[in-house]
Amino acid sequence: MRAQKIIEDLLSYAGITLNGDQPFDIRVHNNKLYALLLGNPELAIGESYMDGWWNCDDLDEFINRILRARIKEKVSRKINTLLPIIKARIFNLQNRILSKQVIYRHYDLGNDLFEAMLDKRLAYSCGYWKDADNLDAAQEAKLDLICRKLNLKEGMTLLDIGCGWGSLAGYAAEKYGVRVTGYNISEEQVKYARERYKDLPVDIRLEDYRDAKGQFDAVVSVGFFEHVGYKNYRNYMKVTHRCLKDNGIALLHTISNDISTHYQNPWTDKYIFPNGIIPSVAWIAKSVEGLFTIEDVENIGPYYDPTLTAWYHNFDKSWPALRKKYGDRFYRMWRYYLLSCAGGFRARLNQVTQYVLTKTGRSQPDIPVQH
Repeated sequence: MRAQKIIEDLLSYAGITLNGDQPFDIRVHNNKLYALLLGNPELAIGESYMDGWWNCDDLDEFINRILRARIKEKVSRKINTLLPIIKARIFNLQNRILSKQVIYRHYDLGNDLFEAMLDKRLAYSCGYWKDADNLDAAQEAKLDLICRKLNLKEGMTLLDIGCGWGSLAGYAAEKYGVRVTGYNISEEQVKYARERYKDLPVDIRLEDYRDAKGQFDAVVSVGFFEHVGYKNYRNYMKVTHRCLKDNGIALLHTISNDISTHYQNPWTDKYIFPNGIIPSVAWIAKSVEGLFTIEDVENIGPYYDPTLTAWYHNFDKSWPALRKKYGDRFYRMWRYYLLSCAGGFRARLNQVTQYVLTKTGRSQPDIPVQH
């Protein structure tokens, strides 16, 4: 009962009531939940949801409220939450071998899942909703914004680091007439992109970004830097610098954190994005020092809430066709992933930033200002 009272008091800071009737209140089905949450709350809250120990109708708003109330800071840190920090400081969790873990456990889960969830181009990053009213339009607007920031013109060459299913590569080749080379270590994504864009000047290579070769008019990375790891940020920028022509433009689109940390949420690390880490603005600035001038920074983070919400609705609508393959526990895991992330961006826990970079010393390019 003492553990229950502690959790009840903590949730009250966020206006949440145990077994209440508000849509963001939680309904507890297993009283072991309370003690579990006091041990390692960030991991336990997700795992207990997967196991059906509690439910919430408006899960994204529940997460938004507990983050805005800073409840995490009111719970003392235990040794099991320090272990990820120690591990990340000692090991390079994003080296050539460990970087493949997220491929096996996430990106290669099945193209059927992502085709059901994402937009028609399979863009797996934040959309640009400024003038859009649906997911397809928001993702096309994001792709076009990136192409315009890169000043792409017909006949140019573009290096796409971590190209996913080829959404940007295909769009840039189709709409801007550029030749694109993409690097990716996901066999499923590469196979898909090669087949879909076989009639366009798009070359998708099943290789690590560290092996990128050649000189390009532009270099871009969208939603990949979160897998690079703080021990590798400088090397990533050196690869970009090596592959970018002296008068070229590079663009980095990444989720970013206001605080420099060495580890990510333990539930996300265990079940969704193994070995991922959200870079801070400070780390990004440090990694480009002496290599690039930061020409422009745009924060489109508030647009990730509607993007994730749209992904969830697509996933939920398609679940009857996916259920037999993935199973009910996967549904609860994926629902928690999408909606907790939506709540996190609604609470402004993380941002999404686009950095336009040029080699130090070149003239300033003409960049469309969207602010």
